[in-house]
Amino acid sequence: MLPMSKIHYSLVQHKEENRIQISFEKNDAWNERIKKYPGARWSRSLRSWLIPDTEENRKKCGLPLDVATKVKMIKQTSKEALIYISPCNKEAMRKFLQTLQLKAYSKSTIKTYRNEFAQLLQAIKKFPVDSLNVEQIKRYLQYCMNKGCSENTIHSRLNAIKFYFEIVLKRERMFFEIPRPKKPLLLPKLLNEDELRRLFNALTNKKHKAMLFTAYSAGLRVSEIVNLKLCDIDSKRMQIFIQGAKGKKDRYVNLSPVLLDILRNYILQYKPKPKEFLFESEQTFSAYPARTVQQIFSIAKTRAGIKKDVGIHSLRHSFATHLLDKGTDIKYIKELLGHFSIKTTERYLHVSKQRLINIISPFDDLMRTGEIEW
Repeated sequence: MLPMSKIHYSLVQHKEENRIQISFEKNDAWNERIKKYPGARWSRSLRSWLIPDTEENRKKCGLPLDVATKVKMIKQTSKEALIYISPCNKEAMRKFLQTLQLKAYSKSTIKTYRNEFAQLLQAIKKFPVDSLNVEQIKRYLQYCMNKGCSENTIHSRLNAIKFYFEIVLKRERMFFEIPRPKKPLLLPKLLNEDELRRLFNALTNKKHKAMLFTAYSAGLRVSEIVNLKLCDIDSKRMQIFIQGAKGKKDRYVNLSPVLLDILRNYILQYKPKPKEFLFESEQTFSAYPARTVQQIFSIAKTRAGIKKDVGIHSLRHSFATHLLDKGTDIKYIKELLGHFSIKTTERYLHVSKQRLINIISPFDDLMRTGEIEW
């Protein structure tokens, strides 16, 4: 048996649930014991056991029963942020999450809204959130901006607060009085064709190459790459089926004949062969972790000597921009990318060279006169 000093208990919020995390060094006897405990489950991501957060379990684990609840909110990055939620606002958080789930919001949206709403609850401490008025929310948002929050973060935070008051509490629309910060126009970051060649040649692993080839060839998000299944590759119609993408939106994208040959070659040669997902984890035989694909891109970028501050999403940006450069109608690009609004796709017009290539700088004309010395 392990001594109690070797076991660590902590309160966590994992997958939208409050749980008690139990951590200890590998011990078969303790694993068997906890496995039989009511409500216990193993978390692969946290590499520890989780049991229900109840008053009885808190007593057994020696955890606090009252005052502000100290919760570790587990983020996808595996970094932990301490969030303090007063007991007077715990019911507000419960209703908030319940409404998000009943309205079938995506997991990523629920995670974002939950974290943004939790920031508000932490800031107001023991003050009931339902009692906040417009002026108090304005001061809170001003406080966030003074702390250095970006315009996008403020928009996201305001959306979460708006959802609680107008959707959960069904209050009259009160947020038209709150000004939103102007978002900066951020142009997509992309790689040119030479940089793409260097990037792809920097990898030797066929699976890793196939992942990045697929991302660029079809303009896919990293979440779409890892969730691709073998049955999504339709070689007869030369299409790739993207299921349940951003906004719960299905779509078809073109399957490049060159990419099809590459994928067939990868499946024939790679061991173990994928059974369900196109790119399977060799350890779990489930979908490849998105974070791992991002790391693969980062390693290739370093090896290729690319200094640009870009991530794997730049392959999607490059795909769209290069299609524009080749004269593809922007409406078709919108459908291929799965954008809801053409305005989102129009950002690529700012970085495409198609409309700029025939424009001659007046400086060039001035220098051609030969009347200016250099």
